[in-house]
Amino acid sequence: MNIMDFNVKKLAADAGTFLSRAVQFTEEKLGQAEKTELDAHLENLLSKAECTKLWTEKIMKQTEVLLQPNPNARIEEFVYEKLDRKAPSRMNNPELLGQYMIDAGNEFGPGTAYGNALIKCGETQKRIGTADRELIQTSAINFLTPLRNFIEGDYKTITKERKLLQNKRLDLDAAKTRLKKAKVAEARAAQLNTSQPEENNIMIWAEEVTKSEQEVRITQSEFDRQAEITRLLLEGISSTHAHHLRCLNDFVEAQMTYYAQCYQYMLDLQKQLGSFPSTFLSNNNQSSSTPVQSISAPSVLASASPSLPSVSNSVVTSGISELKSSSGSRKARVLYDYDAANSSELSLLADEVITVYSIPGMDSDWLMGERGNQKGKVPITYLELLN
Repeated sequence: MNIMDFNVKKLAADAGTFLSRAVQFTEEKLGQAEKTELDAHLENLLSKAECTKLWTEKIMKQTEVLLQPNPNARIEEFVYEKLDRKAPSRMNNPELLGQYMIDAGNEFGPGTAYGNALIKCGETQKRIGTADRELIQTSAINFLTPLRNFIEGDYKTITKERKLLQNKRLDLDAAKTRLKKAKVAEARAAQLNTSQPEENNIMIWAEEVTKSEQEVRITQSEFDRQAEITRLLLEGISSTHAHHLRCLNDFVEAQMTYYAQCYQYMLDLQKQLGSFPSTFLSNNNQSSSTPVQSISAPSVLASASPSLPSVSNSVVTSGISELKSSSGSRKARVLYDYDAANSSELSLLADEVITVYSIPGMDSDWLMGERGNQKGKVPITYLELLN
């Protein structure tokens, strides 16, 4: 029974406090009650904390979008994280593209130029996919997790203490309002004629003033204590900025490593492909009077032995062998543009037909080409021999 009485009294006291705060808050909004203002330093700290929380959330969300552009995948990862379960492993976009390229290359034939190039590109895309996974994992641990810990941990604590400070301020201002009203009532009672009932009335209001003054002192002490606690928490925002700066440096380093790996992979791929021109497929529907504009293969790679895969194994391999073993000549169609590296070579335009032949002692990757009165060495990988 005593416990029940205690609970009822506590509930009634809490309800009274809540009502008092609600009345004070409403009167402040209506301009009917005074409000205790926080000191400028504390206000600046609160503003800094809000600004930090706002931009941390925006940076965190956009970083997640950058690392995982697929919104469905992000939702799935979030659900598995909340369930404390590991998300199923799936191919990312570069890995999936790489697998398609490898499958297509095997279907077209690894011995063909296009099939061989697809396989090489697919393998490179898979390596880029692996690097992408490493970037996501490193960034999540070193950058996103600290930002999320601030939002879900430190800032929640700050918000809780700030709300408590607001309640303490409302209690203080409500006590000040009651004291002010008690003093006004006491002064009014003192101005009336001194009769016995009125003297009792004066004593009642004097006691009310004393009680209100005691309440103000207590609420002021509680408010000051809570303001100090809130201030100490808010001053930790500077340390948070310093920590996030270190995390940002880690994120930049992870990106730098990722892009350096991707650049190296593509550089190696370009060397493997022999630096194909950007337009390396002939366009049979294009008029010969309007040749395709393209970027020529670098002359340094062309003057060395070109490492492009043979375009048509059955024609190029057997046809060129026959051509080199004989003293005759053949017609050949040019597959892509080629800029001569020096005067001993012949520049080529895609889709044109030239005469080619071999001379004793010539490098196995080259033939002599003729076009009218012009002649010079041409790389065999740029040619398709005609019957």
